[in-house]
Amino acid sequence: MENHVILDRQTAPYTVDVQATVLDALRRITENQSRVVFLVDEHGTVRGTLSDGDLRRWLVAQPTPDLGAPAVDAANPDFVAVAPGAPVEEITALFGRGVDRIPVVDERGRLTAIATPNTRTLTIGRRTVGEDHPALIIGEIGNNHQGEVELAKQLVDECAAAGVDTVKFQLRDMEALYRTSSAGDAGEDLGPQYTMNLLSKYSLSVEDMYRVFDHCAERDMDVICTPWDIPSAGALHRYGMPGYKIASADLTNHDLLSHVAGFGAAMIVSTGMSSEQEITAAVDVLRGQGAPFALLQTQSTYPAPYKDLNLRYMGRLAELGDCLVGYSGHERGWHVPVAAVARGANIIEKHVTLDKTLEGTDHKVSLLPEELTTMVREIREVEEALGTDRPREVSTGELMNRVNLAKSLVAARDLHIGDVVTATDVEVKSPGRGLQPHRREALLGVTLHRDVPAGDFFYPGDLAGRPQSRSDYSFHRPWGLPVRFHDFRALLEVSEPDFLEFHQSGKDMDLELGQFFEAGEKLPQFFTVHAPDLYPGDFLIDLASPDDAIWERSIHEVQRVIDMTRDMREHFTCEEDPIVVVTMGGFLPDRHLCAEERYPLYERVQRGLERIDEAGVRLTPQTVPPFPWLMGGQQFHNLFMEPEDTVWFCETYGRRLTFDVSHSKLAANFYQRPFSEYIDLMGPHTEHLHIVDSVGVDGEGVQVGEGEVDFKDLAERMDRLAPDAPFIPEIWMGHVNNGEGFFTALDRLEQWF
Repeated sequence: MENHVILDRQTAPYTVDVQATVLDALRRITENQSRVVFLVDEHGTVRGTLSDGDLRRWLVAQPTPDLGAPAVDAANPDFVAVAPGAPVEEITALFGRGVDRIPVVDERGRLTAIATPNTRTLTIGRRTVGEDHPALIIGEIGNNHQGEVELAKQLVDECAAAGVDTVKFQLRDMEALYRTSSAGDAGEDLGPQYTMNLLSKYSLSVEDMYRVFDHCAERDMDVICTPWDIPSAGALHRYGMPGYKIASADLTNHDLLSHVAGFGAAMIVSTGMSSEQEITAAVDVLRGQGAPFALLQTQSTYPAPYKDLNLRYMGRLAELGDCLVGYSGHERGWHVPVAAVARGANIIEKHVTLDKTLEGTDHKVSLLPEELTTMVREIREVEEALGTDRPREVSTGELMNRVNLAKSLVAARDLHIGDVVTATDVEVKSPGRGLQPHRREALLGVTLHRDVPAGDFFYPGDLAGRPQSRSDYSFHRPWGLPVRFHDFRALLEVSEPDFLEFHQSGKDMDLELGQFFEAGEKLPQFFTVHAPDLYPGDFLIDLASPDDAIWERSIHEVQRVIDMTRDMREHFTCEEDPIVVVTMGGFLPDRHLCAEERYPLYERVQRGLERIDEAGVRLTPQTVPPFPWLMGGQQFHNLFMEPEDTVWFCETYGRRLTFDVSHSKLAANFYQRPFSEYIDLMGPHTEHLHIVDSVGVDGEGVQVGEGEVDFKDLAERMDRLAPDAPFIPEIWMGHVNNGEGFFTALDRLEQWF
């Protein structure tokens, strides 16, 4: 990429007053992320530059650095600068050796711009456009307001509701734009005559356009505009546009290009109806002005035939302009802009209307509000799907399905401690709980440190050649292990937990307790019970369901779990009623609900709970993740995610929670909130803890210390807010190899809990 220059005329982020302190300068350097500030006096004259290198040298030279000292003491008064109008080649030659911001100062030494190397990013309003940012989606209102301010405002509102980033209008000065007025256009060809009549009928005045811009600000919506002539450009500049669109028709209008480039704001330039030579000539003009710009691939016919859209040309445009590229669509539908994003478009522009039958060519190629909403959603989904080119990792959902569908290495016969594994000792069988088949060669020749019954799995721990030690754990709250009926005794042989948490499956609910407990047997532990997450026939407990059949069965299944818990109590030492953990429901297959939609679902849950006999147990809803892995794929949770409505439920109905650390951390990430807020708000209502790590918005069940949870902070807050709540390490697949994952988690948690 060539080293082009951008002249940034938005100088405020780079300046501090000459009276500022060193600390003030440091703060500004941190804010602008450009490693330099310029000290200016009340006249705007630059008195010195201060880079982070200058600051370091100054700090080292001070016996006792005083951050309250004048920044000018540390500044460099002999800085490199250029004059306005300096050739781009001259500026480019000055970059290097740590210099990547050069002040442009006039004959009086006043700062007029900052010269920077081209960075392939644009700033338009509050949005940064670039390779590592979501595509900028522009709702092109243009003249679809039919010359009516209120319709223009309504279109802005629809764009805001659809989730677009920026709206765009067009401004024309008809006298400056056309060689004849609309009244005197009788000699024009039919096409221009039709266009002039439309524009004169449906254009907004400068004053009316300002009113619409003000409405955009009230709606917190960024706005850009296309000036079709120099007077209109001046009117937009006076308002303070954060960015400008240049229409395809003006790509060869170098006077307008140069004039708008002089404003220093980002420019988005369409390339429809233009040859490649005309595109490169326009790029030369923009480069010569130091303009920050992007080029849009455009087919300027209305509607444009699909065969002429040439999305592949965006790659060529990026090379020609050495810039960001995007797509401005005039075709029917919204699928082509979605495809453009998949091909690398950083900007999407699409027309929007309330009625496709209105007069004017743009309405026919515009999207209705619901179509615009769909396009925005699908673009964002495609951006998520594009992901990364980093080395492939197995997703949480895939890991779960691999257990169900893949194969493992299993023992072909009973093997004992000290046996050396041979080829005849190993078979490949489903499911995929143990070592994957490709690890067979690594397993052969290993001396076993444990007994492996015929049909049992080999695990990664078998390759280590030694058993994992089990410590005598010391926690200042009760700790337990997640178990099933079939494996709890094996875990009790190697550990002494304070309690056991029985994670039930749908089939477990049909088992007789006498199969697992002796008559009169009473274990020294207490216990908790986790209701099944999934029942045969793909049934899920959903006490929020509007379907009465699902709701009634959910009530029935929760009651069965409580009844079984009461029956189990005689086999344990329980000073308090056992805790029952239930995922209460409220999930949907396709969307998340806003807060207002969730409260009626909580009320539905409570009405279901009022039908249940909870005597002898402590029934707790568990906090849940935004995207639960159910039946091999994702769904959308809604209840017991955000802390405010979760706390409302607890306080309104006198309920306590099982706080699942992984689930709530995922929810905090999804809502882009600090996890500490979740702990602080829900901690006082926490009866029980599931402690486990997490990654992103759907990576649950991660081993402690291998995700994003700050366990030190978690422990300190929970010690204060819920000091007596018992916990289990709920590591996904932690039970395999006799609880290896659980014990690894406990080893790590001991330093904090």
